Amino acid sequence: MAPKIDPEVGCIIPEPGDWPIEPQEDISVSDDRLWIDGCFDFFHHGHAGVMLQSRRLGTELLVGLHSDEDIRANKGPTVMNLAERVAAVNACRFSTKCVPHAPYVTSLPWISHYGCKFVVHGDDITSDAAGEDCYRFVKKAGRMKIVPRTPGISTTDLVGRMLLCTKDHFIQSLTDRLSGKEGPGGDEERLQTGKDMIRRLREYAAAPNGKDPYVEVYSYHDPSPYQQLVFGLKPRPGQRLVYVDGGFDLFSSGHIAFLATVTEFEEANGRQRGWYEDAERSKRIQEHGEDYPPAYVVAGLHDDAVVNHYRGINYPIMNVFERGLCVVQCQYVHAVVFGAPYVPSEAYLSALPTGLPDVVYHGPTAFMPSPAEPDPYVDAKQMGIFCETTKHAFQDVNSAQIVQRILDRRAEYEERQRKKGFKSGKHPYVVGYIDHKICANLVGSSRRGCA
Repeated sequence: MAPKIDPEVGCIIPEPGDWPIEPQEDISVSDDRLWIDGCFDFFHHGHAGVMLQSRRLGTELLVGLHSDEDIRANKGPTVMNLAERVAAVNACRFSTKCVPHAPYVTSLPWISHYGCKFVVHGDDITSDAAGEDCYRFVKKAGRMKIVPRTPGISTTDLVGRMLLCTKDHFIQSLTDRLSGKEGPGGDEERLQTGKDMIRRLREYAAAPNGKDPYVEVYSYHDPSPYQQLVFGLKPRPGQRLVYVDGGFDLFSSGHIAFLATVTEFEEANGRQRGWYEDAERSKRIQEHGEDYPPAYVVAGLHDDAVVNHYRGINYPIMNVFERGLCVVQCQYVHAVVFGAPYVPSEAYLSALPTGLPDVVYHGPTAFMPSPAEPDPYVDAKQMGIFCETTKHAFQDVNSAQIVQRILDRRAEYEERQRKKGFKSGKHPYVVGYIDHKICANLVGSSRRGCA
């Protein structure tokens, strides 16, 4: 039997049993069920931003992901493979469901099968290999919604930072940037930039519906006290307090899998102490109006200067604000501390505004203790609250490995950068002036692990 073909897009319309994820049978179309699709290559806050805006338009958000092969044919090589991109989309708090292998040109039968009335996209142009609008058929059907594109970040921008080894994206002091004391432009421009950054932090810290408060956000700068930047949900009765920390540069599948593993550890602990028993769940709902998870995860985020000290060259590729937005939007995190020290001392852990952690987790990565640079988790170990997680599927994926992927296929990515520059009306990256020797050092520059 010949497969059904979308007469407009030309893609296959799967039969029941062949759709990439459930449901296998068509469901009724709802105005409150939205669809977005894209490459979502190494996940950044611009991707989270369009998901946030889309989720606010309805009650469910399905995210279609294009295959590696379709992206290569229409745009160029991906940095992250499909499995890694699926993990990133599923980790976003605003995403309801990820649909892999979605057609590169959006197909009405596909979105209708999953019950989505409208497709949402940023106000930038996305075209296929022939230069035609990928959303032309959705727009023709009147089923398109446009939201503003997140300014100042894209996969192309990040690849450019890697290829050109730039450092001008660093932020010296996040609190000074937020208050308008640091940054480009005059006084009024800096003040407005700071207000916009605070607003975005609050938006990304929202609950899954994209509206209600959820993640708590703090700034730490020794010896000053903690400054609360965003008010969200405090730890609730019975929850274990969990602390993790790192640079979280490029917020890769390695970071996401680590945070998911921490969540799995705590879910297992919860089962052991009866957290999921019907009586306990009913009690939480009766006393607090809703159920909640067994652990409250606090993520400490290192400043740019700290990451650069331990990683060298032009790490971090994302600055502290960009990395923070990525961590804040993650469904596995409930509070974020900007400016967390590389060494979480007993004094620091005891003074956390969320309370002394019950456990400090770190993955089995190779930081290299020395007399000059001792084990950063020595205090947590002496306190009896340190726990090393098990290895996961993306154990070796980190910012250095991602940069290596770029360098291994430099010519392809430079051509992609050139095309993107011309398409957007911007000047293409001056790739002829890249110091390839310096960029090669990006891969081997780490002196100690800084996740």
